[in-house]
Amino acid sequence: MNDKESSKKRKRARRRDRAQNEKLKLSSEKESASAAERIDEDEEESTKTSASAKRIKSQGQLSNSSSFLAKMKAKLSGGHFRMINEKLYTCTGKEALEYFNDDPTLFDTYHSGYQEQMSHWPELPVNIIIKWLKDHSPSLVVADFGCGDARLAKNVKNKVFSFDLISKDPSVISCDMSNTPLGSSSVDVAVFCLSLMGTNFPSYLHEAHRILKPSGWLLIAEVKSRFDSTTGGADPKTFTKAVCDLGFTSVSKDFSNKMFILFYFKKKEEQSSKKKEVEWPQLKPCLYKRR
Repeated sequence: MNDKESSKKRKRARRRDRAQNEKLKLSSEKESASAAERIDEDEEESTKTSASAKRIKSQGQLSNSSSFLAKMKAKLSGGHFRMINEKLYTCTGKEALEYFNDDPTLFDTYHSGYQEQMSHWPELPVNIIIKWLKDHSPSLVVADFGCGDARLAKNVKNKVFSFDLISKDPSVISCDMSNTPLGSSSVDVAVFCLSLMGTNFPSYLHEAHRILKPSGWLLIAEVKSRFDSTTGGADPKTFTKAVCDLGFTSVSKDFSNKMFILFYFKKKEEQSSKKKEVEWPQLKPCLYKRR
């Protein structure tokens, strides 16, 4: 092999080496770029994950905070309701009327709490009384003592006079239930649905007796614990006797419900000319437990 051919081979070899080096360089640069991109993507993903985790944590903290505030509000509201409820069971109707007139917002607080308590009852006595009225003549005139949201009047065809301490509805008459504006012997049915609350509850029943026609109905629904003599409640027999001494006849009693008792009385057609002294039992206040 002469020198020229040897020189040409060396040049071709150098060109191949340079070409391979260029390829290796390009390949290395591509891999580096790819690696850099992967690192950037990983960092971006990591940043996103971290941000997402922070958002979830923040949302969780906000959710926990909202839940905590809601629980605190419910506790405060429940505590306020129990305070008002205890007040109503331990004062006279006149004092309760003055109490709500001084701050009418307390009436809303009380009834909101009352509705929350009633939501835990499997059955409501007002619904049984509504059914009773629907099974009788719609011509019967009704007086609803302590009507609350006037649910009774809204669900029957009867003429209903709705009484409560505060009126939030044009159909509700605000008054002390021992002194209603109705005339004597003017109604056919008097209803007390969980409303014998004042310490002077006998005066409410005296008022019901006054406004009822002869043979008129007196329907009383009360919390069962108030008539549990083993826990300080009144004996149902003693209570029934007192109502009969007032001028009523006991028609029936319903003890079948877990939460309340229903009493059905009728006003005697002929009243004794001699006023009999009635010995009323003390009704145990219905004080709700904390939930």
